Amino acid sequence: MTNFALKVTRLGFSLLQSVSPRIAGKAAFRLFCVTPSTKPKGEKAKAAHAAGAEKLAGAERFTLRLTGGGRAHAYRLNGGALGRRPRYLVTHGWGSSGAYMGDLAENLAATGAEVIAVDFPGHGRAAGRVLHMGMAVKAIAAAERRFGAFDAAIGHSFGGAALMVAAAGMLPGVTAVLPEKLALIGSPSEMHWLFKDFGKMIGLGRSAQQVLETEVFRVTGRRLEEFDASRAADAIRRPVLIVHAEDDKEVNANHARRYAAASDAVRLYWANGFGHRRIVGARPVLDAIIGFLAEDDADKDAEIIPLLDLPARRMSL
Repeated sequence: MTNFALKVTRLGFSLLQSVSPRIAGKAAFRLFCVTPSTKPKGEKAKAAHAAGAEKLAGAERFTLRLTGGGRAHAYRLNGGALGRRPRYLVTHGWGSSGAYMGDLAENLAATGAEVIAVDFPGHGRAAGRVLHMGMAVKAIAAAERRFGAFDAAIGHSFGGAALMVAAAGMLPGVTAVLPEKLALIGSPSEMHWLFKDFGKMIGLGRSAQQVLETEVFRVTGRRLEEFDASRAADAIRRPVLIVHAEDDKEVNANHARRYAAASDAVRLYWANGFGHRRIVGARPVLDAIIGFLAEDDADKDAEIIPLLDLPARRMSL
């Protein structure tokens, strides 16, 4: 949001909440859920998107229908091959898409795994301009219904938090999606801070802020404070790899520390120097995730048919 747009927005909410904090809070929630343009901004973003799209150019494409309405989009690599192979789910962050996860998807596919990369509603090739946690979790559930159970799920930022919420079965009426392993990259451990920062940015008063946060319960059936993914990491009792950079300026590194402190099943890998966005295509990160997923695979009764090794290129934003 530009400085001018922010000033206009703050003025609008100042006037609106002076009339009705309830209406202002509800309007703030609707604004909070509006997704950014799917067109990349800036030369680095354009180059990263183009490179990722090229990696997914040969993938099968699917439309996923969400329970209660809405649609997501999915790419599938190595689908329909002979033999049993691991199935991995990849989710992206807010304002991103499956294309920005192209390096990761390509490298996972090169191990012989079937890889499903999802575009959440309002992102990538998915229709709409609205997304919230409830919709993201429903998209994850729709992916499992369409493709079957996942051996592992890997998510970046918001997409990682959504995977943890889905794995813990936090949303009433939505079946839990609980893979054998999870890897979260630069992901928040709880969402309360984000709503507080948003309310402060647009100038909400206490009453309107409370309404904003209450809207989370209305659309998800859970209070905002219940979306604590670090507690969920302990509850699911599955191996979890947390990848984070201490120089991440969008999701503070303390979120990674909260995850690590939550359970003995959580492993923390610091990828310092890669920030919040470049981290998804960094070579050390790709190697750490692939190594984590490969552990104990020798004990599985599964026939893996590897593809030819594909060149891995770093994606930067």
